[in-house]
Amino acid sequence: MLHLTNAELTLEIVDPVRDRALLGHRYCWGGYVWQVADAKAGPLLTGPEWPVASPDPYNGQGLPESFRHRDVTGAPFLWQGDTGLAPGAGRLGRDAAGATIVTEPCRWEIETHIDRLIFRTHQSVGEWSYELVRKIELHGRQLLSVTQYTNRGPAPLVHEWFVHPFFALNPDGRANATLPAGTTLAENPGYALDDRALTFKRPFQGKDDGHFDHLRLPPDKPFTAEISHPRLKGLRFATSFVPIRTAIWANGNTLSLEPFLALNLAPGETKQWSLTYEFGEPS
Repeated sequence: MLHLTNAELTLEIVDPVRDRALLGHRYCWGGYVWQVADAKAGPLLTGPEWPVASPDPYNGQGLPESFRHRDVTGAPFLWQGDTGLAPGAGRLGRDAAGATIVTEPCRWEIETHIDRLIFRTHQSVGEWSYELVRKIELHGRQLLSVTQYTNRGPAPLVHEWFVHPFFALNPDGRANATLPAGTTLAENPGYALDDRALTFKRPFQGKDDGHFDHLRLPPDKPFTAEISHPRLKGLRFATSFVPIRTAIWANGNTLSLEPFLALNLAPGETKQWSLTYEFGEPS
């Protein structure tokens, strides 16, 4: 693992080469925050299989981000025949059983500073070519994740990106969050939303028990949430962009709030966005 450390927090960040066993085709390899640890409170993030040390790469843990190569229905974004592209992971293909695999990982250059790590890569697959810069910064109790994505090819880059943060549950197996004013949620078996207060209707049991749904956010505003934590006075999660949709998912080990971003980059176009995590003081 790579590390960023100050007096209060330590970030464990996946090394795209040495930690290859943790990586698959779903998440971006550069700037993948695997864990945030508080000097007093210990590890702060979980995952679908928590506390398994080496979870299935598709599940992962921590604060992974994903450049989607297929939409939510499975329809291809960045595929030509049997060859696909997952920006930040690599060229995609199929194994003997037909499962998606990374056949040619992208290569990362890593620049190290006291308070930030900068990851750079570029790759061409088929008609697509891109350049990607990921910055992970640590300032006090704030983690900033910045992405700069450039289309270097002759064809548009049309797909989606989303973040899949894995927040810890309270000792009762539930979590609660304060969402933006005007957020709504259709009736469902997993969660309740009263005004801005999101709660679990029941604790989920283990890895395979959970519920997936979508929040309906107020238009034209970036996403923010104040989220409970078992060992902190809460944490704040915010995007710099207006999501096209925001999913909510939890199981017996974690809660995830997942803002999606639509990408449609013309040749030569660059887009930049960021995520902010502010970790409260130990409780």
